[in-house]
Amino acid sequence: MPDTPARFLWHYIGQRPWHFSGLLLLIVGAAGCAVSVQYGMKMLVDAMATDQRSQANVWLPLGLFISLIAVENLLWRLGGWLGCRTVIASVVDIRVDLFRHLTGHPMRYFTEHFAGALGNRITALGSAAGQIFGGLAWKIVPPIVDFIGAIVLLLTVDWRMAATLVGLIGIVAAIITSFGIRGRAKHQRFAAQAARVGGELVDAVSNVWTIKAFAARDRESARLAEQIGHEAVAHRRSWMYVEKARVIHDICLSLMAGGMLLWAISMWRSGAVSAGDVVLVSALTFRILHGSRDLALTLVDTTQQLGAIADTLQIILQPHAIVDANAPLALAEGDVRFEEVCFAYPERAAVLEGLNLHIPAGQKVGIVGPSGAGKSTLIALIQRLDDVESGRVLIDGQDIRSVSQDSLREKIAVVPQETALFNRSIGDNIRYGRPDASDADVHDAARHAFCDGFIRQLPEGYDTQVGERGVMLSGGQRQRLGIARAFLKDAPILIL
Repeated sequence: MPDTPARFLWHYIGQRPWHFSGLLLLIVGAAGCAVSVQYGMKMLVDAMATDQRSQANVWLPLGLFISLIAVENLLWRLGGWLGCRTVIASVVDIRVDLFRHLTGHPMRYFTEHFAGALGNRITALGSAAGQIFGGLAWKIVPPIVDFIGAIVLLLTVDWRMAATLVGLIGIVAAIITSFGIRGRAKHQRFAAQAARVGGELVDAVSNVWTIKAFAARDRESARLAEQIGHEAVAHRRSWMYVEKARVIHDICLSLMAGGMLLWAISMWRSGAVSAGDVVLVSALTFRILHGSRDLALTLVDTTQQLGAIADTLQIILQPHAIVDANAPLALAEGDVRFEEVCFAYPERAAVLEGLNLHIPAGQKVGIVGPSGAGKSTLIALIQRLDDVESGRVLIDGQDIRSVSQDSLREKIAVVPQETALFNRSIGDNIRYGRPDASDADVHDAARHAFCDGFIRQLPEGYDTQVGERGVMLSGGQRQRLGIARAFLKDAPILIL
């Protein structure tokens, strides 16, 4: 996936070109009608300003005025319907794709980042992308159409007004844009600190037993308050920068609106323009005033969102340290061999040096050793959760780096020291080993793991929800479910 915010968002626009193109046409059409309504009002005022009221032709301008309003509303509603489907679908794709890329990182990556922060980053990026898509459609494109339409209509009044408007809007846009670009670093710092606080909070809640056991509520509250305080400082700096941009914009646009209106009135007094022209200039000026305010604020907000997206992409879209292969593992027996394997964790002493180990297919091997000797590392290397630094790990003579990770892990069933369960039913957690397994297969695996008895004693049996990470069950019960899950998978290689 593209790793810069603009290319990243454009990638997802490109996945639905017809949807976004249709949305753009509807928005441009609706905004064009909205600008044309001002000209219809000018025609109506000019028709009503005649001295012979009984002969005034007001019906044609009135019909045009009402018709444009009706078409405008219809196009806005169609745009809202299409935008809802398009933006939400794109955000769904973004979050799913980011999750898929995230899970492709090695386990080492997840030990270096808060799990809660990673989840929050994906959610926040999806939200930011949705806001950018929505802001582009409803707060950026319409003011641009207003501006172009205003120039065209002002040319019918006085070309000098149109030229002046172009110059003034160009100056204001340049000021606001440069101001927004300079503030991107502040927005990125706020996004990074917010993600860190989210991770700290999830980490604390996940370890609430430890907090209670060590009477550390006050200590953890103080620690969290310190982190939230840093976030608040970054938030205030980001927010106040936006407020400064708003002040500059309001001053510039207020001076412009007042100047244009005074100019139009002076021309009316000299007889150069009609009363309808003054109404047109007034309506267009205030429409541009409000539209450009929305545009400026949205551009500044978009800069904030792009900063948050850039921060998240920098973390999540790091290249995968483990390069996957396409060939499947052709497993015949399950022979495992380590040849001159060396491995070390970053900035730590080597865990394995020149390890040679052969485990013939069908043989049961127990690996013992002191804490830190490398037992867990050995298991991780067999599953290719990390890559060896040198040497090879072979299964049935195939280097596991030459086969796809999924095909490798499909042939291995693991019961870890700490069984991790999803916040789903007991049946779903056991069936995770083989998603297409029948209920009878699930129950049979549970009986072999000696957990069918306690499961059936629960009020909802196999439909019982286990809670986050299986908190509703005891440690021994979770272990039994992990064994049942491995039995159900029935893989050629079993690691306990």
